[in-house]
Amino acid sequence: MKKALITGISGQDGSYLAELLLEKGYEVHGIVRRTSTIARTRIDHLQPMTHGDKPRLYLHYGDLADSVRLTKLLYELQPDEVYNLAAQSHVRVSFDIPEYTLDCVGVGAGRILEAIMESGIGKKVRYYQASSSEMFGKVQEIPQKETTSFWPRSPYACAKVMAHYLTINYRESYNMFAVSGILFNHESPRRGENFVTRKISLAAARIKEGRQKKLYLGNLESKRDWGYAKEYVEGMWLMLQQDTPDDYVLATHETHSIREFLDAAFGRIGLDWQEHVEFDKKFLRPSEVDLLIGDYSKAKRQMGWEPRTRMKGLAELMVDADLEAVRSGQI
Repeated sequence: MKKALITGISGQDGSYLAELLLEKGYEVHGIVRRTSTIARTRIDHLQPMTHGDKPRLYLHYGDLADSVRLTKLLYELQPDEVYNLAAQSHVRVSFDIPEYTLDCVGVGAGRILEAIMESGIGKKVRYYQASSSEMFGKVQEIPQKETTSFWPRSPYACAKVMAHYLTINYRESYNMFAVSGILFNHESPRRGENFVTRKISLAAARIKEGRQKKLYLGNLESKRDWGYAKEYVEGMWLMLQQDTPDDYVLATHETHSIREFLDAAFGRIGLDWQEHVEFDKKFLRPSEVDLLIGDYSKAKRQMGWEPRTRMKGLAELMVDADLEAVRSGQI
C-alpha cells in the first residue's frame, strides 16, 4: 500500500486528491492546522475509509510555518509521495496580508523541501508542488506554457514563483523527484465562497430561492482559463507516476471572461445576471492579470491528461450543487 502525505488536505484540491488516492488504495495522511472551530466539511465524508479494521485516512496537526513538525512527520511517516497544496491562496487577500502569504506559500515550500532532506527520505519520496498560472501575470506569451516567462502581479504570485523555483532547485541540486504542476484556474462546488466563481454560483442559487438580492463584483473583463478541480488532481497524481520528474501546465486552452461565467451560471437557472450584479471597487486588485490561457499539450503528450469539463459545464455543475445545498438548508 502506497503512502501519501497531503498539506492542505481540507481544501478544495486536497479533498479531491484524498478521494482519488483512497480510491487507488493509498494510505493517506493529511496535515491540518489547529483552529478554534473545525472546518473540515470537504473531507468529513472520507473519515470512514478503512482497509479491513485499519483506517486509511489520518490527520495530523501541523503547519508550513513549523519546520520541526514537518521534519518529524516526514521521518515518522516515511511517505512515498508528498503533495504540497497548502497556501493562503486568495490573490486579492494577498495584497492585504503579503508577509503572511509570502511566508506560507514561498518560504513554506522551502521548509517542506528541506524537511524532506533532513528526514532522510529525499532519495525515495516523490514531491508535488502546487504552482499557479498567476505566476504568468502580465503575460509574455499567448497561450502560456511551461517555457513561458513569469511576470507575477501579486504577492501570492511572487510567492508561488519562489516555491516553483525552489522545487526546481532541489530537483537539480539533490536529484530529488520533485515536480511542479502549473495549474490554471480550477473550480468546483468545493471552492471557497470568497473566490469569484463560487461567489457567483452561490449567489445565483440564493437569488433564485429569494435568499439574496444583489451580488457585488469587481472587474468583469478579466479572462481566465477555468477547469474542473476534480479532473486536475488526476493530473497531479499522474505527474508523480512518470519515469522522470518534470513540470506541467494543466489547463483547458480556453479563456472566458467573468461576464461569460455569469451568463452560464445565471442562465442555468433562467435568470439575467445584469438585473442582480453591481460593481464594487473594493474587489479590484491593485494590479490586475487580464488574460490567462494555458497550453496543456505537454501534459496530454507525455501523461495522457486532458480536461473533460469546460467553462459552461463547470458553471452549470457548480450552480446545480449550490442550488441543491441552498434548498436543503446546508448553506
